[in-house]
Amino acid sequence: MAANVKHTVDRLLDLAGETYAHEAGIPLKNTPAPLYRLLVLSVLLSTRISASIAVAAAVELNKAGFGSPDRMLAASWQDRVDALGRGHYVRYDESTATALGEGAALLRDKYRGDLRRLRDDADRDVRKLRELLQQTPRLGPVGVHIFFREAQHVWPELRPYVDAKAAKGAERLGLPTEPGKLVKLAGTDDLSTLTAALVRVSLDRTLADKVVDA
Repeated sequence: MAANVKHTVDRLLDLAGETYAHEAGIPLKNTPAPLYRLLVLSVLLSTRISASIAVAAAVELNKAGFGSPDRMLAASWQDRVDALGRGHYVRYDESTATALGEGAALLRDKYRGDLRRLRDDADRDVRKLRELLQQTPRLGPVGVHIFFREAQHVWPELRPYVDAKAAKGAERLGLPTEPGKLVKLAGTDDLSTLTAALVRVSLDRTLADKVVDA
């Protein structure tokens, strides 16, 4: 690895090396509750709203106790709206509260509240996983990209997952955009962290300049 590339990666991870799941307080593991919370976070991040607000809304939903499909469904629609409001997720709070209820019902009814069952139904095929996940209300292609980038940490069949937004961040920093080359830079265990950092750079020119100037 060229010294300047290694320096760029090290600086990037130092400044922005945090997954969105970690920022939202989700200790990501291949168990039902963290996977569900990641799904909710991916739904929240899918809308045209800042990532910081989406993360804050995810934190508030969890603080309110809505960290599983059953608990999300046990909450009233107004409870969900109020939690989203405390996270300042106000432009889409009412429609998102409805979508979260519908998504929780779908997950409970089809997969007994466990995304690992969805994974099994897809036979761990990435294309099929994408199709099944997009049945979740308000989780379109953008949301699936978010979920896959983060979930590759615990679902090996997704690796290496580098979507267009992460690749844009890599290009902005002069790093390789090919997934295989990024794996060599980060290692499989840290690829979700690296891709999250690259996405942050793709969204924030000032952050990119800080990395490059260093």
